[in-house]
Amino acid sequence: MMNSMTRILAPFLLAAALLAHTQAQTATPTKRSIPYADDGHARHVLDIYAPPNAKNLPVVFWIHGGGWQAGDKSDVGVKPQWFMEKGFVFVSTTYRLLPEVDMATLIRDVAKSFGWVAKHIAEYGGDPKRILVGGHSAGAQLAAILCTDDRYLKAEGASFDSLIGSVPVDGDTYDVPAIIETAETRLRAHHFPPRVNGHREKFGITPENHKNFSAVTHVAKGKGIPPFLILHVADHPDTTAQAQRLGAVLKEAGIPTKLFGGKGTNHSKLNNDLGLPDDPATKVLSEFVAAILKK
Repeated sequence: MMNSMTRILAPFLLAAALLAHTQAQTATPTKRSIPYADDGHARHVLDIYAPPNAKNLPVVFWIHGGGWQAGDKSDVGVKPQWFMEKGFVFVSTTYRLLPEVDMATLIRDVAKSFGWVAKHIAEYGGDPKRILVGGHSAGAQLAAILCTDDRYLKAEGASFDSLIGSVPVDGDTYDVPAIIETAETRLRAHHFPPRVNGHREKFGITPENHKNFSAVTHVAKGKGIPPFLILHVADHPDTTAQAQRLGAVLKEAGIPTKLFGGKGTNHSKLNNDLGLPDDPATKVLSEFVAAILKK
């Protein structure tokens, strides 16, 4: 009887789940495309999602992925709704992309956006002293560098004092020299031609640039680096190795750090499923959020 009933209800339950998923995905920003710079560039804008009557709530500053060459602030999946239900204001930013600008300029764009949030988010119900920085893929690298190399925030009148946590999701460039060596060795070993626009070109051809844009280079005790939750796909060798490398460096510096490898998922799904009921990575994220808010 129960099996028959389950079969009868299954299509309706699936439809309800899909409807809830769609509604969460299409959550409307409270304010859309707010300029964070005065130059009028189309990508110098951000979206804000705030719960009704928001006041002095912790803030999520989210950085989209896309290989530093694509992506948009609308690429947030169900995360804004999930975080609002947790009592956060959610901010999603865009930034100029390669090859229009170089990597240093791109990072400074993200820092400028963060600086705007630190100055203005209280007007939208957020607490500028409690900001969680997260991002996926290229956005994971940008989140990690923003939370380890304090020069970028200082240039915008902000500091690590405002950070309560960092959540990079499935990045492969926390240690840029390592991923360059890994990728190029793999190509040589299999007699494949070099990539036309690989990590070496994206980050600048000099070894100094590669180290400078690596979060692991800047981790040190006493800097005020916030706690990290590093999410990655468990069976992806590159993002797993990079997550473990960043995690080891952070832990060695005494920074609270948790790694979680998602099983049965992939690079896009891990990110897109964050905020869905029964998602394993979301459960870990929920625990992380609860812990950092207690401090």
